[in-house]
Amino acid sequence: MSQVLDIEQLRTFLAIAELGSFTKAGEAVHKTQSAVSMQMRRLEDRVGMAIFAKDGRQSRLTEDGERLVEYARRMILLNDETLSAFSGRKQAGRVKLGLPDDYADRLLPQVLAAFARLNPAIEVQVACASSAQTSQAIRCGDLDVAIVTSAEHVDAGELIRREPLYWVTSAQHCAHSSETVRLAIGPPTCAWRRMAMDALDRISRPYSISYVSSSATALVGAVQAGLAVTVFPESAIRDGMRILDDKDGYPPLPECDISLLRSAKAREEIHDTLCNHIVAAIGNISPALAAE
Repeated sequence: MSQVLDIEQLRTFLAIAELGSFTKAGEAVHKTQSAVSMQMRRLEDRVGMAIFAKDGRQSRLTEDGERLVEYARRMILLNDETLSAFSGRKQAGRVKLGLPDDYADRLLPQVLAAFARLNPAIEVQVACASSAQTSQAIRCGDLDVAIVTSAEHVDAGELIRREPLYWVTSAQHCAHSSETVRLAIGPPTCAWRRMAMDALDRISRPYSISYVSSSATALVGAVQAGLAVTVFPESAIRDGMRILDDKDGYPPLPECDISLLRSAKAREEIHDTLCNHIVAAIGNISPALAAE
């Protein structure tokens, strides 16, 4: 008798392929790492081939594993569509996600593309605005879920990621060498603006705020053109930029905390699914640290 593939094993396998690790996949599908490993051993037995190979302490997909990815996607999609068609319980849904565009072009493509492939029946609508505006939209119920920079003007949420904050200049220009630092920075509610100004004040380095925008794209343009210096977290740094440090005359900056917010009405399963996926995909905070 021919083997029958287990949809839940395929769902876990696809999560590993999308998120890059057994641990993150386990968080996304609510399974322990040992349970994930057992599922993958059983899946390998069913397909009759090795789908993972050891690469140092990590595991990577074999060539057969890469081939299985597309089959897994198609089988999961057909399974979910079939259940949706014959079930009284609606499987599809829509989630409104907000985040600053500082993170959007780096985090969104990888995070939401993977989410869409894992959860094809859930539509995610994205709105980009400052962390303060996004936090307000969560309070008003205009957004369901948000990724924000923790700051004075932003509601407290679940801490999911911590990154170093860097001074950044153009890799081709010398704006950072000016005696008076020309800053391209966010509006007064921007947490990074206050951090940058406080750091320069501490070393008595003169500066001027030359470009103000809540749009990361505008700040990037000013920096890449060699017109100013800015501050960005690690995930927001673009090509054509260079990190500055104390050797360049720029003092260390505090770390940047990234939090997850949910509105009071965003308590359905589809909201849990998106939140769990975001934490699994980009989170780097241990549960103990998050609880502090």
